[in-house]
Amino acid sequence: MSAAAANTKPVAELKKPIPLPFAYTFASGAIAGCTELLLLYPLDVVKTRQQLDTAKTSTGMVQTFKNIVSQEGPGRLYRGILPPLFMEAPKRAVKSSWGAFFTNNGQRKNTQSLAIVTGCFAGATESFVVTPFELVKIRLQDKNSSFKGPLDVIKHSFRTSGPLGLYQGMEATFWRHWWWNGGYFGAIFGVKNQLPKATDKKGELLNNLVAGTIGGFVGTALNTPFDVVKSRIQLHGTGEWTYPALIKVAQTEGLGALYKGFAPKVLRLAPGGGVLLLVVEALSTVFRGYLGAPYI
Repeated sequence: MSAAAANTKPVAELKKPIPLPFAYTFASGAIAGCTELLLLYPLDVVKTRQQLDTAKTSTGMVQTFKNIVSQEGPGRLYRGILPPLFMEAPKRAVKSSWGAFFTNNGQRKNTQSLAIVTGCFAGATESFVVTPFELVKIRLQDKNSSFKGPLDVIKHSFRTSGPLGLYQGMEATFWRHWWWNGGYFGAIFGVKNQLPKATDKKGELLNNLVAGTIGGFVGTALNTPFDVVKSRIQLHGTGEWTYPALIKVAQTEGLGALYKGFAPKVLRLAPGGGVLLLVVEALSTVFRGYLGAPYI
């Protein structure tokens, strides 16, 4: 073997970038999450309104949107946005931590099974972090909400349900995030493997957008029934268990009721999944350029 041939592999390995430090991965995820939230939050309000509607013939997405704007004003479409903004950082920290753990900071080759397991573990841990934020958000988004703001919801919860009142609906939140994360990460990995390998940065961004969008759709299809019962449990503080609540909704309102709010939810989270990946990749590129070798 010639000296030139012998040196080919080491040179290629030297040029391979290593994973970014945790702080940068975390920052990319948090900024991406906040970007997606600010762009698409009105759809989340519409989704919650539909999920809280217990009528057998519920109002459609477009009409719900029009009703909110005409009856309550356009500002109502952003009511309750502060809690999810504040929870983005800890939520992304959880996702990044499990991703780093299962892939050994990028040293272990990822597989679809590993991606699903990572997502499920992230979802399970995430539920403990996000439940209080979700409860406050739901109670602010409700049409009949008279709370002045997040602090008013927190005070009311402490006064009526004690310190653990903010964790009402945690079990339903657990299942919602378990199914979302497992479906989302598993689908992204599978779709990326089926897409033509990108030959340039533009192709890579397109692949991320397609994979993220499909992943968002799959995650939404899996977790919407759990999201419906979570919203209702957190609004009323009933303390119901998730699966009996699912059966109750199906029996009283029909199976279709388990997918109330699906249209605005999927319109937010399918493209939102693509937006997340695009922003994360763009920021990662910026951070790699800032840090220099060996990250580029």
